[in-house]
Amino acid sequence: MSTAVGFRSERGPLLLAMMLATGLVAIDSTALATAVPSIVAEIGGFASFPWLFSIYLLTSAVTVPVYAKLADLFGRKPLILWGIGVFLLGSILCGLAWDMPSLIVFRAVQGIGAGAILPIVITMVGDIYTLKERAKVQGYMASVWAIAAVVGPTLGGVFAQFDLWRGIFLINIPLCLLAGWMIWSRFTEKVERREHRIDYAGAALFSVSVSLLILGVLQGGTGWAWNSPQSFAVLGAGALLLVAFVLVERRAAEPILPLWALTRRLLWPTNLLGFCVGAVLIGLTAYVPTFLTVTTDAAPIAAGLALGAMTIGWPVAAAVSGRLYLRFGFRSTTILGAGILLIGTGLLTWSAASPSIWVVAGLCFVIGVGFGFASVPSLVAAQASVEWSERGVVTGTQLFSRSIGQSIGAAAFGAVANAVILANGGDETISSTMEAAAGAVFLGGAIVAVVLLIAAIAMPRVPLPAAEAAQEASAEASPA
Repeated sequence: MSTAVGFRSERGPLLLAMMLATGLVAIDSTALATAVPSIVAEIGGFASFPWLFSIYLLTSAVTVPVYAKLADLFGRKPLILWGIGVFLLGSILCGLAWDMPSLIVFRAVQGIGAGAILPIVITMVGDIYTLKERAKVQGYMASVWAIAAVVGPTLGGVFAQFDLWRGIFLINIPLCLLAGWMIWSRFTEKVERREHRIDYAGAALFSVSVSLLILGVLQGGTGWAWNSPQSFAVLGAGALLLVAFVLVERRAAEPILPLWALTRRLLWPTNLLGFCVGAVLIGLTAYVPTFLTVTTDAAPIAAGLALGAMTIGWPVAAAVSGRLYLRFGFRSTTILGAGILLIGTGLLTWSAASPSIWVVAGLCFVIGVGFGFASVPSLVAAQASVEWSERGVVTGTQLFSRSIGQSIGAAAFGAVANAVILANGGDETISSTMEAAAGAVFLGGAIVAVVLLIAAIAMPRVPLPAAEAAQEASAEASPA
């Protein structure tokens, strides 16, 4: 079994480095959306621009479990530096893109790098910090996304305003170099090396099968009809390869995604919870701004800020959740978060019939609080239940579940909204039509929140003394 020995010094600078690495991904994702018009104006390819986001989501989601397993085999440091390096390469190439196809390909490279950054950073947090410290640190990490929700679109708008959209990618160069240098110099890790049998077949089957399934979900109903030959071929091939992947993993000496990460008594509810978080999150992100813009004539920036209230509630609750789960336990705190999320999504559904930007902003804040209280304790509980050599896989599986939830949620909520819009005349710019469509999406989010609450209730009680003992034992063999 691989173990690692490190030192508990320089944790402050290392935390800043991890936050900076997370910020690379967060700001890049939010800045690009506002610059799309200027990108299309220069290099063309309007019909293909949605792939700038889809290909990034696809490559980052597929690679997360692979990187997470490799981090358990070879240590966190080489994988996080690899991810930053690939993200840097992709950013440079995106800044040099000459047409839309080349930009899409280079965005895929960026996604491959991002797939390593997020899971390894969160795994490092689990390695370095105790249970008492981890919720506060997770709150800091969540605040990075809150800042990115404001800074990203603003930065993208500034670059677009001056027809300098390539700067969105090129600004990553100094940031990547700084984050890489800080982690290289501040993170001490000594992994006991032994011979490993890399699961190449499992990694290949997993990557191809999940890529086909996500592609089928993303394109279904948009790129092609759900009942078209293309849809059957892509989804069918993905399903068959996924079955083959499961068979290979059952026999692999060191499987890239061990089946226990999906079936253990604590892990399957937390994975389901992550899936539901991803689904609800993408539904609100996609439809709250449009709903407010059409039904209340709110300016796009005002509608975006209303949604941004969610990214304020999330880190605040994440930071406070540590006190709650230390006193009441992981399961109780997660149930509390799931209940708040259900109330928030239910009230949002009810309010769709009488739109108000202030009401929606307040409910988004409540929903963010629910996310913070539900997602952080469940993730910390999952990490605390395993040793260092399994923590990367557990963390990667949690984030992968959330990514799959976002993919399926985007397709499902999109299909629901389109069906309601067509049933009401097909004009999404009419206020009453958008009220009905958004209300249906919000109702779908509330239904998913019910499933999330069930997953929280299904979590076993994790005795905190046992979790703290496991964490301290693991910390003796963990990097810092």
